[in-house]
Amino acid sequence: MFRTGSQRTHDQGPAAEALRLVKVTKTYGADDSAVTALDAVTLSLGRGTFTAVMGPSGSGKTTLLQCAAGLDRPDSGIVLVDGAEMTGGTEAELTKFRRRRIGFVFQQYNLLETLTVAQNTVLPLKLAGQRVDRKRAREVLTSVGLGDRLGHRPDQLSGGQRQRVAIARALVTEPRVVFADEPTGALDTRSAREVLRLLQHAVRMHGRTVVMVTHDPVAASYADSVLFLADGRLAGRMDAPTPDAVAERLAHLGDDALKAV
Repeated sequence: MFRTGSQRTHDQGPAAEALRLVKVTKTYGADDSAVTALDAVTLSLGRGTFTAVMGPSGSGKTTLLQCAAGLDRPDSGIVLVDGAEMTGGTEAELTKFRRRRIGFVFQQYNLLETLTVAQNTVLPLKLAGQRVDRKRAREVLTSVGLGDRLGHRPDQLSGGQRQRVAIARALVTEPRVVFADEPTGALDTRSAREVLRLLQHAVRMHGRTVVMVTHDPVAASYADSVLFLADGRLAGRMDAPTPDAVAERLAHLGDDALKAV
């Protein structure tokens, strides 16, 4: 079963700390071919924050997101979301927890082509066995600029519009944390900016916590802070990031990685 650090229950308000990892380690392969993707990573993110995660290729960014979001289990360490430990429990319990507390936005949208915009948006509620509030769904879709596209199907939308549906789908369950994996990677510059502003809005106006993996310094500059990874370890943090400052830090991380080879 999932445990809480305090005596809070799921029916009480959100925890001040949205996400905590304690000495999380994840290794792929075995023996000589083993690769440590995460090496005893410890971090804490407050509620209502927007954090970008960056690092060189193979630094552990995606593994960090997958372990933090409950999509993959770490080999050791503890993951807490909204004060509840997520590293225990059965697969069924983990799935239920994710549906209640976590939202996802992926690079490739992951929309069902046979469903309308409105149907794709409420799908997480149906999967979780929750009541579908269609008025709430319309409000969320209107907030992302798609109030006039409820009956459209994904193939009738642009890439930017599809990603906005994905954001609405992630927000409709009112999750504690939204994990975004390269959400602007397949978008043009204008659409990318719109998506990033929507994620900012979810944080600033609705108190969501967003954790975004990205390779783009411009995308990272929309976040409140950037966490840098190198070789599966935290390699620094930058608050109030700018594109130039992020790019410079990334360049140094790449140089350090090359020196270590």
